[in-house]
Amino acid sequence: MNAWAPLFADVRLVPGDRGVYDVTLDGELVYSKHATGRHAEPGEVRGIIESIIGPPVLEG
Repeated sequence: MNAWAPLFADVRLVPGDRGVYDVTLDGELVYSKHATGRHAEPGEVRGIIESIIGPPVLEG
């Protein structure tokens, strides 16, 4: 998420219960382990975020 840091005022990681792993962006669910039945693949969530807000502002 550091790559998009200049775009966000607040980033929070909130633990779920019973293995819940949901990713929301501006209150919209963009990835759900429960819905897909699996953990996200490496880079998958980043790709989803990039498709919504554009390429990273900072690389590194």
